[in-house]
Amino acid sequence: MKEDSAKQRILRAAEALFAESGFDATPTSRIAERAGVPKGLVHYYFRRKSDLLAALVAELPDARIEPAVVVVPGDLAGSLRGLVVELDRRFNRSLALSHLLWREADTHRAVRDALAERFQQLVRQVKAVIVAATGGKVANADVDSASGLLARAVSHRHATARHSEDGDPAEIDREVLFIASALTRGQ
Repeated sequence: MKEDSAKQRILRAAEALFAESGFDATPTSRIAERAGVPKGLVHYYFRRKSDLLAALVAELPDARIEPAVVVVPGDLAGSLRGLVVELDRRFNRSLALSHLLWREADTHRAVRDALAERFQQLVRQVKAVIVAATGGKVANADVDSASGLLARAVSHRHATARHSEDGDPAEIDREVLFIASALTRGQ
């Protein structure tokens, strides 16, 4: 048995059990049993159960996207659509983990702090795309407001995606178009 594979099995078991029963209701003995490892190995890799949660936070996909990948100069709506599509592609790989972490954010400060930092990273992403797509011709205050609004819409969508039947992309497209129109009006 390779140590790396045992560690990954422990993480996958913790993720599944936390999702099923919640963090507080899941003993490490059940995690070990589900992972097929001795309980001591769980504690070898993760000294405290909260360290498992921190390791799961670290497994969220990287949301940093270089603006050049999605920006179409002069086409703010197209650029923001490209950003949303790329974020969806990345976030959809970890929907169960995302939902688990959002649920645990209420009772675990480390999770809440990590999710807050990811949100701020998303705001910075949106801002960079807006600035690049408009050539910096939009007032900073408007860019800041629009970045926060779209980041909130994207975050909400991903936080509630498990409740949606089809993840209606048209819903976020209306918001993208509204923001792009508001920012480019009068240019």
